[in-house]
Amino acid sequence: MNLRQLVVAYFQYPAVIAYLALSALSIGVFVARPAPVLPTLAAVIISVLLYPLVWYGLHRFVLHSRWMFKVPMLAATWKRIHYDHHQNPNHLEILFGALHTTLPTIFLATAPIGWALGGLGGAAAAFATGLLTTCAYEFCHCIQHLAYSPKHPMLVMMKQRHMAHHFHDESGNFGITNFFWDRLFGTSYAKVSERKKSQTVFNLGYTPEIAKRWPKVAELSGGVATGHPASRIKH
Repeated sequence: MNLRQLVVAYFQYPAVIAYLALSALSIGVFVARPAPVLPTLAAVIISVLLYPLVWYGLHRFVLHSRWMFKVPMLAATWKRIHYDHHQNPNHLEILFGALHTTLPTIFLATAPIGWALGGLGGAAAAFATGLLTTCAYEFCHCIQHLAYSPKHPMLVMMKQRHMAHHFHDESGNFGITNFFWDRLFGTSYAKVSERKKSQTVFNLGYTPEIAKRWPKVAELSGGVATGHPASRIKH
């Protein structure tokens, strides 16, 4: 896959179109009800800087939680937003999160800050920033999962670490483009040789034994993910 094919594939995802459309709508709201320059800049900068921390926390403590599948009302959501992605990282139809979970999260992580700084205009600017930042993150996520070989050293590093998260040890490298918080909290690893191979990298700890007690995800998935995807998924 070359860069042009990557870009074409990226814009075929409905989530990307939704993020761009909502960001354009938010920018329109800002134009109609603008906030002062300094509050707007503050809202934008804080949203950009806060985004990696929010993603790290959600990825580590929610998406990789071992409590969501125990709650009947949340089991299907957990399966869709991350279990399916890990049991088959090459299942590109679910590469992006479900909009009914991502959009409220982006809004709550950005809009209140913008509102506090600049009212409606500040909230619109912050929300648009969160949406566009998400688009940038998801483009890098496409690079990491699609058959594209990046040449820039930083993109190469990102892809290597994210693939290690998916195929070696899921308890580290929670960042997508930013690994500062991984380094700060001790969950970063640059080489697979630094860690022992995880036995739950494809099922996130939802093992056959666990499924006997909390069967909802297994019932929805037709079983529990065990072994490498290439050995159990027909292509």
